[in-house]
Parts: sequence; structure tokens; C-alpha cells
Amino acid sequence: MTSPYSLIVSQGRVADRTDGALVGAQRVGAALSTLLGLDQTVIGTPSPAVTDDWSAALPQAEETLHGLRDALRAALDAGATPILATNTCAASLGTLPTVAERHPDAVVLWIDAHGDFNTPDSTDSGYLGGMVLAAACGLWDSGHGAGLDPAQVIVVGGRDIDATEGELLEEAGVTVLAPADSTPERVAELIAGRPVWIHVDWDVLEPGFIPAAYRVADGLLPHEIAAIFAALPAGSVKGVELAEFEAGDEEVPERVSVELILETFQHLVR
Repeated sequence: MTSPYSLIVSQGRVADRTDGALVGAQRVGAALSTLLGLDQTVIGTPSPAVTDDWSAALPQAEETLHGLRDALRAALDAGATPILATNTCAASLGTLPTVAERHPDAVVLWIDAHGDFNTPDSTDSGYLGGMVLAAACGLWDSGHGAGLDPAQVIVVGGRDIDATEGELLEEAGVTVLAPADSTPERVAELIAGRPVWIHVDWDVLEPGFIPAAYRVADGLLPHEIAAIFAALPAGSVKGVELAEFEAGDEEVPERVSVELILETFQHLVR
């Protein structure tokens, strides 16, 4: 029997400023492979983390981003629901334009402490991962396409958002839900029965559960993410990206974090 899912694992550096996220994606990919009985499509080859500007990180990531795009298209062409274990949010530069193309009516749940809606003109850090959603919505040209309607984007658990970035989000029409407002009922109301594409950056959680490169206080709890997933109508989820698990963090044992990721994810598989 053919599986309804396709598993894609990102292993090429896409603006990684730490070494743990590539390892994290590999660990999550292996765990999902075992859980679902799926072979992995591995994209890219790891290289060391560098604190560089987006203008250097973007061309370095070109091969990986094209590989992710092509793997996603192949999965969708085969009628599968893609599951991606990715290192950084910037990997979504290679996926979101295809989501917009293939599922133009889908709502994107960007479950993240950050809006990732800066542009080359607004960014203070120069970090490519903080610009990915803005690129997909056409605010700047990454060279990897756009097409995502910002009115169909919901940032869930957003709380660490620059003032200028907040203005860009508001002007574009992106809905931003603070953690206190990120309830299953509110998310379901905003989705309004439409198909859904899910992106999770684990820094959306209160620190101490699943390590991520950024620690942002006052986040959601794992059971709250699970409750949002469980409330989504069966068959509505068109794909899932799980990003930014920082393996090697000594605060939380890796095994515990991977098990928590799987436990949360399983609320989507029913």
C-alpha cells in the first residue's frame, strides 16, 4: 500500500548560524521515518555554521533550496502529503512559493515566535531566516519565487517582532496571534474550513521543552500546539514543515525533545 505521506529532510546549510539545527533535522527525519515507515528524501550536504549576512547566505543555499523545491513538487505530483524536517526557517524559501502555486487557497499557519517578515531594507541582523515569509509574500525578491497571499498567513504564537517588521505585517494583512490568542478555537475560526499548510519553528514554545536557536519567553506549551493540530479537520492539512530543533542543547536531553516533537506531530496523523 502506498503511503499518503512523503518525507523530505533538509541537510544543506540555509543561513544556519548554529550547528545544531542540521543535526536536529536529521534526528527528526530519522524518527519520522521510523514512525511512519517512510524512506527519506535527503536534500543537501551539511556545512559549518557561519554568522553571515543574507546576501552571502542566500547564494550559498541555492542548491539546497532548489533541491527542496523539486522534492516538494515531486511529492505533490505523486499525490502525497509532504512532511519536511528542516534546519532553519530559511529553508522555506524553497517551499512556500510551490505551496502558493499548488494550493493557492491554503492558509499558512506560521507557528513561530517571530514574524520572519523583514526585508533587506528593514533587517537589523541581516539574518536570512528573519526574511523568509516576507520573500514568499513578494515584499522582496529572493530569486526563489513568491506568490503567497499575506492575507492567508497566520502567525501563531508571535511575540518577538521588530517594530518595523510589525508595521510590514500589518500593512500586508498578515494575522498575528500572540500566544494568549493562539487557541484552537481562534485558529479554526480564522482558517474557516480552508486547506492548511503548517510551518513550526520550535522557538514558538516556552523555553525548556524543545531547544531552538532563539529562546523567547512567554511561549506556547507543547500541549497547546497539539490541541491546535487536533482541532484541524481531517484531510485539511496539505503539508507540514518542522524546523529549528537545536540538537545538542544540554538543557534538554535530545531523546526527550525528539519524543515530544513526535508526540505533538502525531495529532496531525489521524
